[in-house]
Amino acid sequence: MNTVYSIKSNKTALLEGLKDGLPIGLGYFAVAFSLGVVAKNAGLSPFQGFLASVLCSASAGEYVAFTLIAANASYIEVAIATFVANARYMLMSCALSQKASPDMPFIHRPLSAMYITDELFGISIARKGAFNPYYHYGGSITAVPLWAIGTALGIIAGNILSASLVSALSVALYGMFMAVFIPPAKKDKIIAALVVISFILSFAASKFPFICDIAEGTRTIILTVLIAGAAAIFFPRKDEEEETAA
Repeated sequence: MNTVYSIKSNKTALLEGLKDGLPIGLGYFAVAFSLGVVAKNAGLSPFQGFLASVLCSASAGEYVAFTLIAANASYIEVAIATFVANARYMLMSCALSQKASPDMPFIHRPLSAMYITDELFGISIARKGAFNPYYHYGGSITAVPLWAIGTALGIIAGNILSASLVSALSVALYGMFMAVFIPPAKKDKIIAALVVISFILSFAASKFPFICDIAEGTRTIILTVLIAGAAAIFFPRKDEEEETAA
């Protein structure tokens, strides 16, 4: 996939990313309130919570880190646990790298990988054509600050809002994430079937003995590799270049 990175096309991609990242950011803002409460229980100040969310931007990873901080865990324990919880993002980075154009400057690879979340990955991988890092930057610019601000405000409001209200805010993110995969699932029966299978296996993995004891992030990686691998073997898809040539 050859793409010419012109100033005009990059500006367009950036603006589209800003627009598509806004609803994600609003969802993050609501969800981050509950994360802020956990951070407050760990003794973090609003600024510390804000900084943690800017540098990490991963709900599961931050939750694990804040919980361990509250338990007075060592730096090494926090680092290892956070790495395991966030390891699935390496798979997402690999997927996006396969969608990148060969003429994309190398510097965009580590910069794009800095802010790969489930939702930002979803809109970037679903976008037609080669991966444009400026689209990803646009989504990150609107989503990440709102996530960090929500965490800080969650710490401030931890003693004001009820626990049930804070927990209810997290529902918004699940609804937003469903909006990423439902449209392609409606157009493609194979994708729809894989989505259903993923839900079933994910639920089953959380209940099976021994498997349920594995960290959630690790379970996600295992299921992703197995399901995606099986789909690639039994339902191979041509890339856009091959489809165009055909």
